[in-house]
Amino acid sequence: MGLIEAPTGRFAPTRVIEGLRRLTRPVVFGLLVVGMGGSLLIALVIGPSMHALGGDAVGYWLVDLPDPYQTPWHQPGAFVYAPPIALVFDWFDRLDWWVFSFLWLLVGIGSVVWLAWTPFWILVAFSFPFVVAELYEGNIHLLMAVAIVLGFRHPWTWSFVLLTKPSSGVGLLWFVVRREWRQLGVALGVTAVICLATWVYSPELWRAWIDLLVTNVAVSGEGSVLGVSLGLRVAAAAALVVWGARTDRRWTVVVSSMLALPALWPVAFAMLIAVIPEFRSRVRYQPIASPDRGRNT
Repeated sequence: MGLIEAPTGRFAPTRVIEGLRRLTRPVVFGLLVVGMGGSLLIALVIGPSMHALGGDAVGYWLVDLPDPYQTPWHQPGAFVYAPPIALVFDWFDRLDWWVFSFLWLLVGIGSVVWLAWTPFWILVAFSFPFVVAELYEGNIHLLMAVAIVLGFRHPWTWSFVLLTKPSSGVGLLWFVVRREWRQLGVALGVTAVICLATWVYSPELWRAWIDLLVTNVAVSGEGSVLGVSLGLRVAAAAALVVWGARTDRRWTVVVSSMLALPALWPVAFAMLIAVIPEFRSRVRYQPIASPDRGRNT
């Protein structure tokens, strides 16, 4: 009995995969259109109806030593970050507000472009309404995203996270679980050196900040979008990053750091674009070749 020859046409699984890919394109295009529409709605309608551009950034511009914590927590213009950050922002009140807000907006846009990098992913990032909302508000979540991504190679960048929103430092469990003690030591050591130097420079500033945290710890998370206490969110974030460290999923560091924010406002979801670098490196779109393609004729 002779051998039965396999069909020379494309196999059924190949047809299915190609069909799904053809279907994926209009779906992705539709999502991008809807997302961009939402982003424009936030930038042109919702944002201006609530307050002026840079509602959070104005608090950074108004930092005034020796008492940067004079504005009550959750009030417009409040500043709640550690003294080293206050010492940096104190220099910017020398600029006119419009100059500072424009430069701050450029920093945010630059952060998005750097994280997304390729034209397609940049379009995806700006089609994520929370990114546009973050740019409008002028908070530091995009800078935190950059610091976390850089932190895998340059762990000293975690200092920015620890000195602004310390609870998000739960992401450092990545180094603990993977026993990357040098990276952990750099992250904590640089932060400690910065804290010590600024304590020597202005211990009163540190006392004021600690008093601010102690006084307002109960209200720090009021209005969080999930309505879950900080303790439970940190516990969930720790479990997530431990699992991610054991299974080599870097995106869990981003998500866990976001979940552990002192106050999880909607704009904080802009941090999620920090998963793009990992997805960009793992996802490869390769054309599916026919079994006959490449055969000599």
